[in-house]
Amino acid sequence: MSKILAFGASSSNNSINKKLASFVANKIAPQGAILIDLNDYEMPIYSDDRKIVDGIPEKAYEFKNLIKDSDGIVISLAEHNGSYTAAFKNIYDWISVIEEIVWNYKPILLLSASNGLRGGKSVMSAALKRFSLQSKFEIPNFCLPSFNENFSINDGVLDKALNAKLEEQLAIFKSQLSESQ
Repeated sequence: MSKILAFGASSSNNSINKKLASFVANKIAPQGAILIDLNDYEMPIYSDDRKIVDGIPEKAYEFKNLIKDSDGIVISLAEHNGSYTAAFKNIYDWISVIEEIVWNYKPILLLSASNGLRGGKSVMSAALKRFSLQSKFEIPNFCLPSFNENFSINDGVLDKALNAKLEEQLAIFKSQLSESQ
């Protein structure tokens, strides 16, 4: 059984990306999904000066250890002004100074969801470009547009074509999990 680390890259308490990440991670590993909330890893805004004076926050090490201890990672990216949320970017900045290879070459499944028609395609594009530089695998990904119309907590992705695309990406991710173990 795979140990999957999953989170919505948002600090919103009612994040649609948390809902999507949770649903997908439980679909992959019902007994092995570790769902985390970025609010539990809130840290000071990253800066070199702060790192020199105060050191790296313990929460950054905790987050990094969750990555190391997982077999694979499911991230559902929220989009703020076409990019990562400030909460996610700050955590990413802190953990990148612990080790340069942020995701420890683990298989990653990238998701994004929005209530708009693009489904977070801008943030997905940015993440794929950046994360692929440190990945042994091509990163499977899925964007879910019009979240409120296309998703149910109980049933998942409602649109048949979108669900087929998600299932295709899940199959790739599961294959990468098997290959990496």
